[in-house]
Amino acid sequence: MGSLDFGTDPERLKAIAEQIAGVRANGTEVAIVLGAGNIYRGMAGAAAGMDRATADYMGMLAIVLNALALQDALEKLGIDTRVQSAIEVQEVAEPYIRRRAMRHREGPHRDLRRRDRQPVLQHRHRGRPAGDRDPR
Repeated sequence: MGSLDFGTDPERLKAIAEQIAGVRANGTEVAIVLGAGNIYRGMAGAAAGMDRATADYMGMLAIVLNALALQDALEKLGIDTRVQSAIEVQEVAEPYIRRRAMRHREGPHRDLRRRDRQPVLQHRHRGRPAGDRDPR
């Protein structure tokens, strides 16, 4: 992100946080879904012979790293945030539970939400294509 080949450029991160703050100042509710191509590309790992699920999990952890970096930049601007993840990292993020996420949208901390690909991975591991619905 920014001028770096990988990792997180602090100046670019600050600029993005300031843009988000500007949108919020206009009264717009903000929810953010992040990626992690700046840290890890799961498909590249899988193509190099790594187990696809392992590569995907590494990518999801990289997304959490980006979410924490953005959370820090936003909170330095006085914006309350929440980070949510479908992969458990309870020390730094709440578990992603759809109903909880919806409640956060109604409450005072409704600024930063992220979802990763865990539901898609769960589908894939059950032998279904990612677009199929789980009958449960």
